Amino acid sequence: MNEIRRLVFLERSSYRRRRTRDASRLLPILGLLIFFLPGLWDGNEEGKILLSGAMIFLFVAWCFLIGIAAFLSRYLSEPVVGETIYPEELSGE
Repeated sequence: MNEIRRLVFLERSSYRRRRTRDASRLLPILGLLIFFLPGLWDGNEEGKILLSGAMIFLFVAWCFLIGIAAFLSRYLSEPVVGETIYPEELSGE
């Protein structure tokens, strides 16, 4: 009955770095979904979508994605002390 219970956990910095990598991999999919949103708009009374509104939306979305990518790349470029790099991470699998 005296079993030693071992906790299985990842280091906080390693865990956050992996989740940040996951977020950076999902960023192009988020961008694709955001860029297709103007195609789903209903339009005005005549059923027409104003091109100027769609272009402003796309420009703001583009700037938003650039900002997120800059934040994620800055966070991922910082070295983590004590992080173990496994061969499958280097090959990109």
